[in-house]
Amino acid sequence: MDIPGLPARKAALKLLDAVLRRGETLDQAAQPALQGIRADADRALARALAGEALRWLIDLDALIDSATQQVLPDDAKPRMALRLMLAGWLRLETPPHAVIATGLPLLAGGPRRLAHGVFSTLVKRAVTLPAVPSLPRAVLERWGERAGAIAAGLDVPPPLDLTLRDPATTAEWAERLGGVSLMPGHVRLARGTAVERLEGFKDGAWWVQDLAASLPARLLGPGEGRRVLDLCAAPGGKTMQLAAAGWQVTALDAGAKRLQRMQENLNRTGQTAELVQVDALQWEPEGPFDAVLLDAPCTATGTCRRHPDVLHRIGPRQIAELVELQTALLERAQGWVKPGGALVYATCSLERAEGEDQAASVTLTPDPIRADELPAGLMPTDNGWLRTDPSQLPEAGGLDGFFIARWRA
Repeated sequence: MDIPGLPARKAALKLLDAVLRRGETLDQAAQPALQGIRADADRALARALAGEALRWLIDLDALIDSATQQVLPDDAKPRMALRLMLAGWLRLETPPHAVIATGLPLLAGGPRRLAHGVFSTLVKRAVTLPAVPSLPRAVLERWGERAGAIAAGLDVPPPLDLTLRDPATTAEWAERLGGVSLMPGHVRLARGTAVERLEGFKDGAWWVQDLAASLPARLLGPGEGRRVLDLCAAPGGKTMQLAAAGWQVTALDAGAKRLQRMQENLNRTGQTAELVQVDALQWEPEGPFDAVLLDAPCTATGTCRRHPDVLHRIGPRQIAELVELQTALLERAQGWVKPGGALVYATCSLERAEGEDQAASVTLTPDPIRADELPAGLMPTDNGWLRTDPSQLPEAGGLDGFFIARWRA
C-alpha cells in the first residue's frame, strides 16, 4: 500500500520527466501521468508540484548543485526527485519530514541516499529561494531587457479570470462571487477556486478566460448583426465573446474534439455560432467578412505564469515553425476582410517574432488601439499595438503575455 501522498509524487515525477525529457506540455502529459489517481486533491498536488518545480527550476538546480559535488545530469532521476522535494518544501510549505517520507520512495539504493543527503544538507542550511524566479539563459537572451520585469510576475500562479456573458451584470457577479472587476464584463477571483462549483457556471453566466485573452475580441466592438470570422477558434472563449456581443460568428478550427468542446460551451452559455472543422490554410469563404479575428497558433510563452513548462521546452525550432504558420494565416486573413472591415491579430506569446515582426508585414491600414479600450493601467505602444506581459497590473494579480494589433481594410 502506498504511503499517503506518494501517488501524487509519482505522478509529479512523470509530469516533470515528460516536459523536460520529451518536450511535452503539462496538459499533454497529465492524462497518462494522473491515470489511476482518483482523489482531486492528489491530482491537484501532482500538478502543483510539477508546476512549481518548473517555475523555479533554475533556482532549485542551483540549490541542489550547492549541496553535492557529484555531477547529476539534468534528466537524472535523483535530480528530478530532488526538484520535487524542494518544490514541496520551499513552495508548498510541506514539512521536511513529510517531504522525506514521500520523496525518498521515488528512488532506491545509492540515489536514495544521495537525495537524502542533499535534502538534509539544504534543510540544515535553511536555504530559501530568491524573490523572483530565475529564467533559463535562452529565455533571457530572447526576451532581452524585458526579461527581468516578466520574471517578477512569475513568482506565483495567476488568479482566476471570468468573462461575463452580459457585461451589464459585472457589479452583480463581482459581489456574488466575492471577486473584483478590472473592466466591464470581467471578474477576477482568487486562485484555487473550483470552477464547476461556482454560482453561474451551470447557467452559463460566464466562462474562464484570462483578462489579456479577452482583449482581442473586445477590440472588435459590438457586432450589431454583422459577420465575423474567428480563425483557429478553439478553445472558444473569443467565439463566445463575439456571439455575446452580437456578431454572427463563423468559427474555424481543425480539431474535431476541440470543436465539440466549443459547442458544449456555446450550449452552456446560450450562444450560437457556425462551427467549421477545417484547416484554415485549405479553406476559402464564400465571401468576405465584416471582421476577422486571428488568434494565431503560437508558442504560448505568454502563458508562462500558468504553464511554466513553456520556459523549458520552447526554442528556436518551435518559434520558427509557428512563425511560418502565422505568416501564412495572416496573408490569407487579410484577403477575407470587407472594405472598411477590421482585422485583429493576436498571439499569447512573448516572442517578438510572433508579434511585432508579424504585425510589421501587414499591408492593411493600421487602426491603432486606444487606451480607453483597455483596462486601467495598460497602454498601447507607440505603433498603436498592445503588448502585455505578466509584470503588468501587479497589484491586481497580473495577466498573461499577449501581442495584439488591429487594421482596417
